Amino acid sequence: MKYAVIGAGGMGVQYGVLLQEFAGKDVDFIDTWQENVEQIRAQHGVYVSQDEQDRHLVPIHIYYPEEYDGDPDVWIVFLKQMQLDEVLKRCSGLFRSHQYVFSAMNGYGHFEKIAQYVDPSHIFGGTALIGAEVYGPGDMNFTGGADAKAMNMCAYREENSDKDSAEVEQEIFRDFTAATLNPTIVSNFMGMCMAKIVFNSVLNTLCTMYQIRFGEFMRHPGARWMTEQLVDEAYTAAEQAGLTLLGTRESEVETICHTAGIAHPLHYPSMYQDLTKGRPTEVDYINGYIAKIGREHGYECRLHEFATQELHLAELAFGIHHPEFARTAQASALAARN
Repeated sequence: MKYAVIGAGGMGVQYGVLLQEFAGKDVDFIDTWQENVEQIRAQHGVYVSQDEQDRHLVPIHIYYPEEYDGDPDVWIVFLKQMQLDEVLKRCSGLFRSHQYVFSAMNGYGHFEKIAQYVDPSHIFGGTALIGAEVYGPGDMNFTGGADAKAMNMCAYREENSDKDSAEVEQEIFRDFTAATLNPTIVSNFMGMCMAKIVFNSVLNTLCTMYQIRFGEFMRHPGARWMTEQLVDEAYTAAEQAGLTLLGTRESEVETICHTAGIAHPLHYPSMYQDLTKGRPTEVDYINGYIAKIGREHGYECRLHEFATQELHLAELAFGIHHPEFARTAQASALAARN
């Protein structure tokens, strides 16, 4: 199969490059970040490194949406939640009825937006315990080696899955396996998505708030206790909403602690990368989404409500300490209040 990645940031580049290099697949990249596109074209590829080592140039084909005329079998979508509407509109003329989409973005809300352009039975969701950092335009770092990667995938509309969709899912699974992404096919779509949101609600939010790596968080004596509190509240909110998450409270805590302390200790979350570049973070789609689920079902998520506002305060504070980013940070804080 031929793939095309929408969003040539850290995760999009990692999936596409690994599919090229290890699975031998034909991959195109579509991006709207002008500096990134032009830098990749100027240097004839993207620089990638693994855990800050072995930086090398990988030739890739990159396009703006308006100039792309390819016809991939599978789109891979990795964007920020706040970017998705605009980028999908720019890509709207590229989607064909026979194509499929896979996305493992952080937070929740993206599948319904993608379904406006693609048959819902042709959408596969995923969650990835796979780290990536953007050093700058055309320069990406992957964190955690082949043995540290793990991901789940599931049909977005399991009840509408037909023979063709099931065969495509198996082929994507084989390609992701060859690309060292270590996929597992699961059957509980919302349970899969919520489990990853809970994961991100701890590591992404707390490490961003204090501008530290995963491993540095685990050095704190209270790290496990803090993890247990956020996980417990999130699982209770999910239960109130009638959702069964993959795994238990205990297994989720163990996954978070293992990922932070052993599998990806050098990783800065993408939310941190947004904060330190003066961009709005995705906290409203993570801790804020958990709090929203709770509110809608009569349960107040005091910790996740507080964490959401505290992260927005961190955005505002970063703008105060870094005046060059003040306008973006203040706009983000105002949007959060509204």
